[in-house]
Amino acid sequence: MRPEIGVLGAGAFGTALAIALAQAGRRVALWSRDAAQVRAMALTRENTARLPGVDLPAGLTPVSDLDEAARAPVLLLAVPAQSLRRLVEENAHALQGRVLVACCKGVELGSGLLPTQVLDDVMPGGRHAVLTGPSFAADIARGKPTALTLAMAGRGDDALQEALSTHHLRLYLEEDVIGAQLGGALKNVIAIAAGVVLGAGFGESARAALMTRGFAEIGRLAEQRGGQAATLFGLSGFGDLVLTCTSEKSRNFRHGQAIGRGEAPDDSQTVEGVMTAHAIAADADPDMLPVTCMVSALLRGKVGLEQAKDLLLSRPLRRERG
Repeated sequence: MRPEIGVLGAGAFGTALAIALAQAGRRVALWSRDAAQVRAMALTRENTARLPGVDLPAGLTPVSDLDEAARAPVLLLAVPAQSLRRLVEENAHALQGRVLVACCKGVELGSGLLPTQVLDDVMPGGRHAVLTGPSFAADIARGKPTALTLAMAGRGDDALQEALSTHHLRLYLEEDVIGAQLGGALKNVIAIAAGVVLGAGFGESARAALMTRGFAEIGRLAEQRGGQAATLFGLSGFGDLVLTCTSEKSRNFRHGQAIGRGEAPDDSQTVEGVMTAHAIAADADPDMLPVTCMVSALLRGKVGLEQAKDLLLSRPLRRERG
């Protein structure tokens, strides 16, 4: 039977979305390029590698044939931002004519493009959207109430919103695709910085200041790139920033925390904020994006922790709104 929704990428987030949609009665195909992982999921009815402890509903079919998943009219692309272009380029024939929803948060290294811009670049003229906002995979998979942003240029997206919403997963429509994506991408960078602050013992007050000034940076960049600063006051900006900067469930926060403690970060899972920091800082004005540029320099080993702190604290005093 033809799936209603295909999820490409069987990491924690892709699996969680597939579970939530299947629990709501949708026919879902969950694709992984790892055939062994697909066989294990089909046998155990669980993604033990990425989301252990949560059963796969009957309406969810793990597949290793991308063409099978791509029979669905709506495809959720749940792969890391740096892998998105390769996935789409290699499978353009199968993705043609489908509604493509990017479910990653980041900026492509080298091009500086956002996920939907990568989709537009590879498959111009298609219907492309992005799903973003404050969420942890385990919460979505276990049916805990979650609200996300579904951003797509233009109107008439009510049907897509309805198709991807469930009783526990509430989606809000947004037309500012640029602002929504920059909120999701840059909050990961700020979360790394927030983790560094707490890991180094600088205190909660420093984290609050860092989050606030980081939020101002995101708004400035959104306006510079054609988005709207007001978008960042919603789920895809403020909401996602708060969650990611305050919870140890966040990979980006934990990555920064390890650096702050002088430990080696866990590199076994994708930390989107690392490449995003480098992608943005590559051509950024350090006076406009001081936190982002400093995070990139710290991650590259160009500055040490104490030097990074001193450089940020020695910046010229200014008015808060700016």
